[in-house]
Amino acid sequence: MEVLVILGSKSDMETGDEIIKTLTSFDVSYEIHIASAHRTPEKVKSLIKMAEKKHASVVIAGAGMSAHLAGVAAAETLLPVIGIPLVSGPLNGIDALYSTVNMPAGVPVATVSLGKAGGKNASLLAVRILAITNKDYRKKLKKHRTAMAKTIEKADLEINS
Repeated sequence: MEVLVILGSKSDMETGDEIIKTLTSFDVSYEIHIASAHRTPEKVKSLIKMAEKKHASVVIAGAGMSAHLAGVAAAETLLPVIGIPLVSGPLNGIDALYSTVNMPAGVPVATVSLGKAGGKNASLLAVRILAITNKDYRKKLKKHRTAMAKTIEKADLEINS
């Protein structure tokens, strides 16, 4: 396993599906679990320890509302942690964004955008971290970037033809 993914609730699986799709498209090995920083803190700690034993390189943690999951994960490991603030509750994810991005000095969490876009960006950031030492991932990232550019060029041609 290269990436551990922890989501705070089963209702977060729409974002989880985006993470799975993106990591799978790069052939990155991962495990995905549901655990809560508040309701199952021992499980979160156990998952982090398991990831370290399996030599994972990155943790992705997504949660809504108070969104302490990424911070708790970062407090338990020296692995890079990418936090995804998820859209939920009466504030539609703004509270989760503030909680995820506003970490105390010394406990860093890389924070990406809200929801599904955040799931995709967290996965791509994880692949970039892995690509530091893996040339195959670097090649796949270059192909991905080229494909994105071609999609934009095609759209431009379609509206200007």
